[in-house]
Amino acid sequence: MSDIVSAVLSDVDKLVKIVCSSPMRGEYKKTVLRKIEHGRFLLERYKENKVFHEAIEPSEMEKCLKTQVIGDFKQTEIFFTDSVWQVLTNKKGTQTVKKRKAQTIVEAVHNRQKKYILCEGEDIPAMRDLGIFTAENKVAAKMQDKFRQINRFIEMVDDEFKNPPDSLTILDFGCGKSYLTFLLYYYFTVKKSVKTQVIGYDLKEDVVEKCNGIAKKYGYDGLKFVKADVSKDVLYGGKIDMTVTLHACDTATDYALDYAMKHGAKYIFSVPCCQKEINAQMNGGGDFEIFASHGLIKERFSALLTDAVRAEVLENAGYRVDCLEFVGFETSPKNLMIRAVKGGAPPCGNEDIKNLLDKYGIRQTLLTLREAENDKQEVKNG
Repeated sequence: MSDIVSAVLSDVDKLVKIVCSSPMRGEYKKTVLRKIEHGRFLLERYKENKVFHEAIEPSEMEKCLKTQVIGDFKQTEIFFTDSVWQVLTNKKGTQTVKKRKAQTIVEAVHNRQKKYILCEGEDIPAMRDLGIFTAENKVAAKMQDKFRQINRFIEMVDDEFKNPPDSLTILDFGCGKSYLTFLLYYYFTVKKSVKTQVIGYDLKEDVVEKCNGIAKKYGYDGLKFVKADVSKDVLYGGKIDMTVTLHACDTATDYALDYAMKHGAKYIFSVPCCQKEINAQMNGGGDFEIFASHGLIKERFSALLTDAVRAEVLENAGYRVDCLEFVGFETSPKNLMIRAVKGGAPPCGNEDIKNLLDKYGIRQTLLTLREAENDKQEVKNG
């Protein structure tokens, strides 16, 4: 065994993956070790109907190969960029190695051009259960747009986490079918090796139940889903590092942003949807008359004004705010992301934006919630 381990380590730059099957001992029926990025590997161990993930650093490779990969299985296939080794182990522990050239040259992960942080073909079991991936880990035809959306979201998160902390607590408001929630958990725990707790909130009990079942199936102990309404229910009360919303409808986005600010979340990632509130209040007149004359223009102007108010309120609360194009308009017309990181300019009041909306008799939920919170703090501070 030591000879095989030494041979693998000597060619580790060319190593793509190792697949072990037919266990001779231990509790895992299958083990896969695959290269991910920066010389790191992902260890996947399959037990009953669960799969357990662990990121392996370069310094841990020798120990991992000796104790968790090579030697515990009758059949082991080792894939390099230019060759494939088949290692057969009998009951006495004698090993036979058969080598052949790879029929197709497989590029090592760190050499290939990656379109996404999370790639098609990557073995992310939950994505199959959720219908994003097929059984062959290909993106399902009808899920191409959704796959682009959630990958783009992850890319924008990644921009802020080049040097991630040791642990994170993330709340996902209006998580729905939770494609993004599962990928965020996978991204931080597997790709970034961060101890992560993610809580997804949604109003639909059947969706919450299904997602909890998938999380349990794959041993995602730090991931859970809760049926709750962010506008009125008592939610997680501990320290929150980050909140996300992907297409939380209309004022649900405002309640999520307000919750994040009240609880001191450092990172906020929000892609709003269905900004109906201001649209319903714009009746023409004054400087906004030109924007209210045509339905489509009124709708888009109302959406932009809504998100401009949200961005201003966040900045006034001491966040550094970027408004970014989320995806191409052809993928989704709801294509603006508000990305906010605590630590911008010192907090200040919302008087300018409040006066503008008051002039036209417009109410905006996030501004109203923040003004109420500010009044509450002023009373508390005497």
